[in-house]
Amino acid sequence: MDRRLVLTNEGAGHPFRRLLPPPAPLAPAVPRRVAAREDAKLFLLSFSAFFTCFYTLIA
Repeated sequence: MDRRLVLTNEGAGHPFRRLLPPPAPLAPAVPRRVAAREDAKLFLLSFSAFFTCFYTLIA
């Protein structure tokens, strides 16, 4: 099979996607304690925002 060297990503089917650079390598994993702390902060922030909006709607 004669095939020329291709420098683009052959997995991309669309011509515009072939023009994009290859995907960057994955970032190193975040330790579980840091991820759990960030999840708890996000939950508390979301809960307080919902509670504030809901309480002002009723009041």
